[in-house]
Amino acid sequence: MLIAGVDEVGRGPLVGDVVTAAVILDPANPIEGLTDSKKLSAKRREALAVEIREKALAWCVARASAAEIDSINIFQATMLAMSRAVEGLSLVPSEALIDGNKVPKLAMPARAIVKGDALEPAIGAASILAKVARDAEMVELHQRYPHYGFDKHKGYPTAEHLAKLAEYGPIDEHRRSFKPVRLALGIES
Repeated sequence: MLIAGVDEVGRGPLVGDVVTAAVILDPANPIEGLTDSKKLSAKRREALAVEIREKALAWCVARASAAEIDSINIFQATMLAMSRAVEGLSLVPSEALIDGNKVPKLAMPARAIVKGDALEPAIGAASILAKVARDAEMVELHQRYPHYGFDKHKGYPTAEHLAKLAEYGPIDEHRRSFKPVRLALGIES
């Protein structure tokens, strides 16, 4: 029985894609230390991501863009990105385990597991791949727009990010449907 773990990263940030991953682990080739990506250091996450990509039976990282988030809302965009991740797997799982309390529309049975990234190794693996991918995208965005500090806050609405947003205004990658971005655009007061 092939079980896919699915998780997302980036629902709360004001900028960039919501990134998801789906992973089917190989029971014959275990990986030590899989858990919620937020509980791991960046260095440990990156080392585990390499190991996951090498040892998993299948994995896929997918996303929904800031424009898609603005068009259909963050929840629907997250569900869409999760569906894309599962559909992008090279093997078809018999079941998908989704971190959280909602399940996207999938071609196979799926179960939501609250705090699943800490409870199910396959979801933890998906959490790690998604976080490493999104963090790399934020570092790349930082290289293009260093004055925003995306390498530090990763697009989350920290005091620093909100101050930079007020000072410089939004970039194309900012999510226009999020209130702090609308405020910076003068759309909402």
